[in-house]
Amino acid sequence: MSVNRVILVGNVGAKPTVKMVDGGMIATFTLATTEPPQTTSNGSVIPERTEWHRLVVWGPTAEFTDRYVDKGCRLYVEGRLRTRVWQDTNALKHSVTEILVEKLEILQRPARQ
Repeated sequence: MSVNRVILVGNVGAKPTVKMVDGGMIATFTLATTEPPQTTSNGSVIPERTEWHRLVVWGPTAEFTDRYVDKGCRLYVEGRLRTRVWQDTNALKHSVTEILVEKLEILQRPARQ
């Protein structure tokens, strides 16, 4: 048995980018998760660390994302990991690891200024 499951709670880095493709709508955006600073038992301090995740959303959830998700929104996200590999025009190989979002909930909207 194997499990490919990701659960994240974090803040949206920028307004999602939305495209129409053969299979419908697709939205992509980044989500930041932050680990607070910690002090080890010997007194050394491990600083705060922010990890950026690339999220991909399809279909009706992408439509919801387009309408309601904006920079600064705090989200709860469930999905699975996928790594894509491609070759550019200079024959260089690239890879990216993404979270394919299956469930998305807005926990908090950014304060309007």
